[in-house]
Amino acid sequence: MTQPLLLSLGSINADFQLRTEAAPGPGRTQMGRDFVRLSGGKAANVALLARRLGHPAALLGRVGEDDLAEQALAPLRRAGVDLAGVSAAPRQSTAVSMICVLPDGGKTIVLAGNANDSWDAAACAAAADAVNAAPDGSVLVLDWEVAPDAVDAALAAARRRGLRAVLDPSPAERLRPEWLDGLHAIAPNASEAGELTGIEVREPEDAAEAARRLARNGIELVCVKLSDGGCVLLEGGRLTQVPAVPVEVSDSTGAGDAFTGALAVALLEKQEPVAAAAFAAAASHLAVTAYGSQEAYPDRARIAEMLPRLQAGIRRMATP
Repeated sequence: MTQPLLLSLGSINADFQLRTEAAPGPGRTQMGRDFVRLSGGKAANVALLARRLGHPAALLGRVGEDDLAEQALAPLRRAGVDLAGVSAAPRQSTAVSMICVLPDGGKTIVLAGNANDSWDAAACAAAADAVNAAPDGSVLVLDWEVAPDAVDAALAAARRRGLRAVLDPSPAERLRPEWLDGLHAIAPNASEAGELTGIEVREPEDAAEAARRLARNGIELVCVKLSDGGCVLLEGGRLTQVPAVPVEVSDSTGAGDAFTGALAVALLEKQEPVAAAAFAAAASHLAVTAYGSQEAYPDRARIAEMLPRLQAGIRRMATP
């Protein structure tokens, strides 16, 4: 029997990252340090983490016809990610993400979507074909940093196959309401949850209300990522909070992608929802402790070490 895999459709970027003492402002030159060229993008990050956690992963996306494509794809190839579903968009550049990391580990990002936004009918059909050919029990992860038609095609194929789909709803302004109908799981951060529901998410109780509103679309598992690294989970009408624990933050870039990727891996492994949320939060906590996104992603042993700290704080929340 063929092993189920994680399919990751979405953005593939060439990251250009450095540290600055303050966020860039208008009219002045901001000095920086620790410049690095990296591989990034939500879908690329999710696929790499799945491989680091021992699962087969296939990346579905677009790069440009330029040398930046190799910067974006080389680490994934070395990690064993299946890149057969990645194609080159004619006359386009590979997506570029410019990242400034601040002293507290926060970041500012400017993303030029380029090839991520250039999907023709053939590329969309190829993505659907990849989902159609995936082994039973596979999980599809999608983000919105790509052309909406690509999300449409892959999500429709997953629904026809009965495969579980996990949605990272970023950027939230690209929402097509039909994408939410009958999803297995969605994992917005606090800002995205607010944009999707109209609720300003500041406290766990706000996240709980946002989760309830999202669940009205028939979504089985809603996991709202909180800014401190914790999360609020709604599944089967039950609300659970996984509070954050202290870690030394070096760089928060890619932490949300680590959460989504680890959540999808946990679902692929048929972990129970609360265990899956804690597993995802552990991956996200660890992802902020080193510089870069993919470079900071933990292996399974490190997640296992972190899990007891998070599990100790898990609490059920009141459901009105």
